[in-house]
Amino acid sequence: MKWYSLPVVTAASLAAGMALAADLPNKKAAVVPAPPPAWLDTLTIDGYVEGGIAINFNQPYNKLNWGHLYTDRANWPTFNGAVLTVQRPIDPKATSYDFGFKVQAQIGEDMRYNHTIGTTDYWIHDRTQFGFLEANVQAHLPWTSYISQGGVDVKAGIFPTYNGAEVMYAKDNLFYSHSYIFNFGPFLHTGLMTTTHVRDWLDVYAGVTTGVNTFIGWPGDNNNSPSFHGGFGLNLLDGNLTILGIVHHGPENPVQRGNPAIAFAPLPGMTPLTWPNTPIACVCDPNTANRTYTNLTTTWKVTENLTLITDMAYNRESGWNPISTVTGIPQNLYGSFDTLAAGVNPAWPGLAALPQKPQGAESYAIAQYASYKVNDLLKINGRIEYYRDNKNFFVAGFPGYFDAANFLHGYPCYSCQFGPANVGTSYLALTLGATITPELPKLPIITGLILRPEFRWDTSVNGTQPFFRGQNTGNGIARSSSQGMFNMDVIIPFSLL
Repeated sequence: MKWYSLPVVTAASLAAGMALAADLPNKKAAVVPAPPPAWLDTLTIDGYVEGGIAINFNQPYNKLNWGHLYTDRANWPTFNGAVLTVQRPIDPKATSYDFGFKVQAQIGEDMRYNHTIGTTDYWIHDRTQFGFLEANVQAHLPWTSYISQGGVDVKAGIFPTYNGAEVMYAKDNLFYSHSYIFNFGPFLHTGLMTTTHVRDWLDVYAGVTTGVNTFIGWPGDNNNSPSFHGGFGLNLLDGNLTILGIVHHGPENPVQRGNPAIAFAPLPGMTPLTWPNTPIACVCDPNTANRTYTNLTTTWKVTENLTLITDMAYNRESGWNPISTVTGIPQNLYGSFDTLAAGVNPAWPGLAALPQKPQGAESYAIAQYASYKVNDLLKINGRIEYYRDNKNFFVAGFPGYFDAANFLHGYPCYSCQFGPANVGTSYLALTLGATITPELPKLPIITGLILRPEFRWDTSVNGTQPFFRGQNTGNGIARSSSQGMFNMDVIIPFSLL
């Protein structure tokens, strides 16, 4: 090519480029997909601070709201907790491997009930305690097949139970106070959970845990047996109707372990029980007596503003029988009672030869929720619940700092409150409340404000008197067949990243 031909070539190239540029408006520009976000770009750090008050019109003499846990303190402000969540969530629809984690810590009075025993349960000697609601690693595995068209998700570590409509993370609930189904069902598990995305409309859950609110090894697991946790989830009507059926099944009664020199006498004059004896209420092998929690939860988004939730539960404990229906004496104490009675009357025939077997205990319940969004400021919520505790086994009160942890460990729990043994109670609870989210001026870190006032009325519909009221000078401890309350909490969400 000669040098004098370069201007000709340059001119021709310039003309071609101008013609192409003139023609571009008539052609669609090629769409270049955005690159996926970097792994750390989806990391979030957020949480909330919550406090409230539960005003009990019965004015209970012991300041205990029967049937409540997080709202168990009557007529006194409660610092429910501050929660901080650090997480990198996985994408369950990813077409490649994806990995994440979640760490969620809480400090507050609610933490008394949220411990996985053997971790932080005795760190702080106060109503305000510290612990972890979640600490797990997660993975999405794109293992597709006929039975896993969407792949498989795996979670390992400490995670909340899959049972029920209500959750431990306060800002995701409709009410400040909780249902009986929530309060006396499982909270946390340590173990492994898999979610198989069989179809777009069907998920199958299967996992193994150490039990309810337990960690690993001594003293984290109160017995030596694993539990099953699993079920199914249906996603119908383009996500407007979901049905979740979940069961947790396995041994939950504690084997008392530890220092053999520690002993306690359950009744005056009786031979003290020492480790490794099992608790008085379990006439069983704690590693084979099973407790089953079953929930069927249906959520139907009827319209853009109206949502209905139905939560049904059935629970059973197979190893429980604290009081013999024949003798009226705890079966675990037959031998001790014989020793005491024989010292008074050498001709005492003895109870230990009588058949000793657990009766078991059951509860079954249904709770119906309705939530209507009036506008961005106001949501009206209602809940009606029926809960039958056929032996007064599941519903209990834990007013002491460490009552819930002691009970899970199998340690003595002298301040724990229980209903009369072998006498069931049928509870009816009506709750009407609101979720108010006022618009705030733009603030650093704080992302909103949530107010949840509610009126709640609980009653026994079978003639029992489980609720506390003001001291009665006639008979000392006073009980009532019903309980009226006004409750309200304030939640301040925040975001750090």
